[in-house]
Parts: sequence; C-alpha cells; structure tokens
Amino acid sequence: MKRRDFLTNAALGATAVSLGMLGCKPPQNRKPNIIYIMADDLGWAELGCYGNNFNETPHLDNLASRGIRFTQAYAPAPVCSPTRASVLTGQFPARVGINDYLRPDANEALSTAHITIAEMLKRSGYTNGMIGKWHLTGYVANGSENEVRAEDHGFDEVFCTEIETVGNGANFFPYVYRDHDTQWLSTETARLGENEYLTDRINLEAVDFIERNVEEPFFLYLSHFAPHTDLNGRPDLVEKYRKKHPPGPSLWDGCYMCEDAGLEGDPLHHWAIDHNPHLAAMIESIDDGVGMIVKKLEELGIREDTVIIFTSDNGGEHNVTSNAPLRGAKSQLYEGGIREPMIISWAGTLPEDKTSDAVVNILDFYPTVLDLTQVEPDPAQQLDGVSFVPVLRNPALTLERDTHYWHYPLEKKHFLGGRSAGAIRKGDWKLIEFFDTGELELYNLKDDRGESQNLAEEYPEKSARLLRMLQEWRKVNGVIIPENCTNYNPEVRDHTWQEEKQTQG
Repeated sequence: MKRRDFLTNAALGATAVSLGMLGCKPPQNRKPNIIYIMADDLGWAELGCYGNNFNETPHLDNLASRGIRFTQAYAPAPVCSPTRASVLTGQFPARVGINDYLRPDANEALSTAHITIAEMLKRSGYTNGMIGKWHLTGYVANGSENEVRAEDHGFDEVFCTEIETVGNGANFFPYVYRDHDTQWLSTETARLGENEYLTDRINLEAVDFIERNVEEPFFLYLSHFAPHTDLNGRPDLVEKYRKKHPPGPSLWDGCYMCEDAGLEGDPLHHWAIDHNPHLAAMIESIDDGVGMIVKKLEELGIREDTVIIFTSDNGGEHNVTSNAPLRGAKSQLYEGGIREPMIISWAGTLPEDKTSDAVVNILDFYPTVLDLTQVEPDPAQQLDGVSFVPVLRNPALTLERDTHYWHYPLEKKHFLGGRSAGAIRKGDWKLIEFFDTGELELYNLKDDRGESQNLAEEYPEKSARLLRMLQEWRKVNGVIIPENCTNYNPEVRDHTWQEEKQTQG
C-alpha cells in the first residue's frame, strides 16, 4: 500500500523566542521552512567543497557558498539508526535506547514516548513531510511485532519509504530485491518511467512537497537511501565517471548484480575501492536533487524563507571509499566513522560563504531548529544537544560546550570492522575506550586528525582523566554496557568500572 497518509493533530500554542535576540531576522513575518537533507553513508571527504576532485557536486558546493560549511560536525553514532534517532529527538542514542542499527525483525523502535522535532514543529503550525529512509523500527513484513513509522511521530506526509528490509542495490523500479516476491519500497507506481531511479524519484517527491505546501511553513525531512551499499548508480552517470577516471580495484567481489548478469567478480565496478563510478554517480544524483530544491524555492519566492541543512548519518563505508585524511570508516569511532560533512544555508539571514571549525553534533539539530523557528522546548523532553545558533550568527565562534560523548556497545564485531567501544572528545583530545579488550587510545586531533599516534601511554594521566569523565557520563545518564558487549577480564577491571557495575546491577 502506498504510504501517503495525511494525518491531522490540533496545533498547540508555542511561546515565541525573539529571533532578534538570537541575531537572526525573521523572514517576511513567517516562520522559516526547514529542509533537512540526510545522505546515507556519505563520508566527510566526498563533496567537492570538502576537497574531493573526482565526485562532482556543483549544487552542494554552491549551497556551501551561500551558507556555512562545518569542518568538525559529528554524528552521534557510526551507524544509521542511532544517528537518525538523535536527529529527531535531540537526545543521545543511549538515552533513546537505540545504540546500533536496527535489524529488519527488531522489536525495538523509536518509542512514541519521545517528542520528535516534527511533533514540536507541528504544534507551531508546520506541515511535516518525510521522504525516504526511516530505519527507526523493525518491519512487520520481516517479523517485527512492534513496527513504528514516521506517521506515528508527527509526519503528515510520507513518501518512498521502506516497508521491509532495505533492498541493497535494488534502486530501480519496481524496487524488488533479486528473487523477492514484493517491493521493499512503499512506492507502487513509477512517475519517471519504467526505469525510474530511486534517488530521482525521491528528489521529485521533495520538490512536489515544497510546491504543495508553499503557503504555510513546512518541515521536510529528506532522508536519502544513497549512497549506501550495494552501490548501484544510474547507468548514464556511472558511464560518465568510468570515462573520467578508470575505477580502482574491487576490494570485494561479492557483486550480486554482476552475478545475476552472468559475470564473475566485479567487472561492473560496484565495489571499486577508489574512483568508484557508482558512488560518484549516486552522490551526483543527490546533488541534482539539491539543485532541484533550490531552484523550486527560488521559483516560488521562498528561498529566503527556508533553512537548508545537509549532512550524513555516519562515515563512508571502507569497502567502496576512503575517508582520508581521517582514519576509519562507518561502524568505527575513529573520525572517519563519525565526522560528517554539514552545510547550512539560510539565504538573506545567515552569513554566506563561510567555514566554521566549531565542534557541533547532529543531535544539536533539534534545539537549533527550535531556536530558528521560535518554538519553546517541551519541558517533558530532555535535550542532550545544544543550540548552535550563535555559531550560525558568527561562524568564527565556538560553543561553550567542549565535551562530546559516544556510546557504541556491540555483542560482536561489526561486519565492517567496528568494535564495541565508547569515546569522549574534550577540546582537541579524544579518548576511545574499547569495551572488548579494555584498551585505550588517545589522540590529539589538533595535531593529528588522522589519529595515527596513540598517545595513551605517553599521557597516562590525561587518559585516566578522560576515562573517568566518560565513565561518569555513563553513570549520570544511566548508560549501561551490557555484559554481552564486553570481554573485560574481571581481574583487571578498574575500580570505577566495578563501582559502576554494582550501581547498575
């Protein structure tokens, strides 16, 4: 069934906070529209405006020239579901209770006890649209007994979302994965012809949503499935990038699309480790959508009434790209797994063509949007993020908050190599605590953003101090490391760890 539901709730009043006090002028006496665009597994160094010379992203580069490009923006987790939960709730993944990506048959889901940013904006008269990847629930089609959808969290219109486990690489209509009997996507018909490409369809739905809701403020959560593996770009764009530069060797030959075509290995370059034509093609399709959105806003005369935020949910996957100069990739708490591209533009209100080195987090999106839209927080919703409106007003500023935390407990090693771990960044120093062995790694990101020199033994006191802070954060916030997510030897556990275990049962 096509998921295009229009839900209604009574709008509740909200006490206004003066945008003048925040250093932002109100656009033409109406609240600003909010467009949040999230790519899936897009690494920090994949865009032209972040130094990439192979992928072509002219519209995102132009968005950066009309706004602020952040160099130290973080995801709250190195995988999909926890980050998405934080975006919508403004809370640590550990507080939400989603610390890893949700499996298709999971009974865990984003509880309706949380008040999402969509629900907050709805109270203030916004129409909310969600297009694309949800991944904050298991699916009835896969055996879940607790499916919770975007419509349950304040979204009025929902399009092109998954109704069962994501069909890796099944990015063309009719959106059926290999020999499955049903579509994995809610979209039943093709609007762009029989060879409709998913990202193109998502872009079209985004533009249509904007056009339908031009008269009143809207919030659009545009959540791409691209460029998540299995990579499968639009053929014309793939060929363009093959001609631009020969694809690198494939790190993995498990290409089912090649196999289904009767080919051995990966001759179609779906898994090329560098100059991957499918990755570049998928990123260009996302970029095309950004261009379509900006053009539509300009045609409708609401470009200066609209805040556009672009980012990713976690780092790029190491099988198909490098996050250099950062170390690591998706599933890891190294910088390559959690540092994200982020661009924010509000033409005519925020500074343009600026770069900010302020350390911010995607979970800050919620309180920042509340500030920008003059909506008071709900006292029932504890927010772990902070508003970075001061940085938007003056990109040269940094936030008073100088400490960030990550919690990523795993029962076993992630299939991409990630390990059960926690991390803390305070100032320029970052400590990673591996739960599977108890070992510590300490890095000075100012001097070594590639995390090549572990300074834990050289600075034992600093390591111990940061570890105590990380443990105290877990204790204060009720964050538990499950027994099956650690292989600590009880005989070598430190005293603080033993105390924490006792207080948490």
